[in-house]
Parts: sequence; C-alpha cells; structure tokens
Amino acid sequence: MRGTVGPISSRLATAHVNDLVSEQDRIRAAFAIRHGDPRYSWSDPAYTFMIQSIERRVLGLLSRNGFSSLSGKRILEIGCGSGHWLRGLVQWGADPSDVVGVDLVPSRLRDAKRRCANGVRLSCGDGAALALRSSWFDLVLQITVFTSILSADLRRQVALEMLRVLKPDGLIVWYDFHVKSPWNPNVRAIGKREIRELFPDCTVSLRRMTLAPPVTRMLARRSRLLCVVLEQMSLLCTHYLGVIRKR
Repeated sequence: MRGTVGPISSRLATAHVNDLVSEQDRIRAAFAIRHGDPRYSWSDPAYTFMIQSIERRVLGLLSRNGFSSLSGKRILEIGCGSGHWLRGLVQWGADPSDVVGVDLVPSRLRDAKRRCANGVRLSCGDGAALALRSSWFDLVLQITVFTSILSADLRRQVALEMLRVLKPDGLIVWYDFHVKSPWNPNVRAIGKREIRELFPDCTVSLRRMTLAPPVTRMLARRSRLLCVVLEQMSLLCTHYLGVIRKR
C-alpha cells in the first residue's frame, strides 16, 4: 500500500494541474472569439450606457468605503483585458506606478499597453498564481472575471490569491453577473452563496445592478431614460456590485 500512495497522489496532482491549464486555454480561446464583437464597442449605445452606469456606481462605492482618494493606493485588477478600468483608476487619481493589471490573453495586454498611462504595470499571467507580494494591495478589482471561469477549482484558486495579495484592511471590488446566460456556454453565473464560500471569513456586501443586457440592447437606441428607470428595478438587474473585506 505504501508503495502506491506516492505515485497515485502524483498522478492526481498532475491531472488537477492539467485540468486547470485546460480551463485557462478555454478562457483564452473564448476571449479570442469575443475580440472585435460590436456589442462591446463604444459606438454601441447599450454598451456605453452599461459601462457609464457601472463607473458611476463603482466611484460611489469607493467613496463610501474610504477610497474617495486613490492617490497612494496600490491597486490590482485581475483580468484587466485591454485596460479600461486601469485607465479609469488613473483618471480617478491613482498613481500609474501603483496600478497593476494581470490578464491571461497576450493580445488584450498589448492593447492595454498602448492605451494605459506610462507607469502602469501589466503582466501576462494567471490569476490563480500571482507573482506578486502578499498583503501588498489596498484595492483588488475583479470585473466579470469569475463568470468566465467554469472550473470551481480555478475559481477557488483565484479567490485565494486575491485574498493573499490584499492588505488586512484592503478592499476587493466585485462586479459580476448572477443570472444564467442560456446563449453563452463559456460563462457560468455566480450567486451570493458561492461568492461567500469563495471568500470565507470575509464580510461580503453586494447589491444588484445593471439592467439585463438583452433589455438594454433593445431599448438603449430608443430611450436612455427608460433604461435608467428600469435599472432601478432590482428584479430586472443581472449583476452584483459590492465589496469584500477581510474580517
């Protein structure tokens, strides 16, 4: 029996690593397909409405949680993509040298490098194995990253890494959807219960926001005001925005 425990454990560990690598490859391929999708263009009224609404809410959330000034704050974004939020953070007062973005997809990082302020640090890497110091960041953001991860194991690993690099009094900003998307097999909704399980021994505060994207796309060209009104109805909202703090 003793002779078999080591090899079996080794094979299981190798299989686990291979599963995680396979999941990362799937994520890269999914975002490669999404690249250039006109629904995610600033010329699309629905996209503009949704992004501007999120920005207003995030700014309010930061202010209410002691981050009205970002100067001197070390900030990390997991899954930074082409750098939209990194640019926003600098515009809101963060020092570029204190802002770090990590993403799996090299082409998205190339776009981010062209668009972000000099000094912003960008890394092509895995959110589940960050080459970053523990307890270093005041603020860690994840914007629609976890729903792009189908593997429960990989979700847990990313959550653990976010907590590892966060200062004891730091803040995680969470924005992701909690309603199942029947048209997209590359995403999986994440609800409050799972979020709390991913971040045990943490205080999790979430609020619904973002009018369902199919509804927004149908209405935004006709009436921005109607989108604003409907977004106040939580039952029509598909995402959670909130904060996570270590206890």
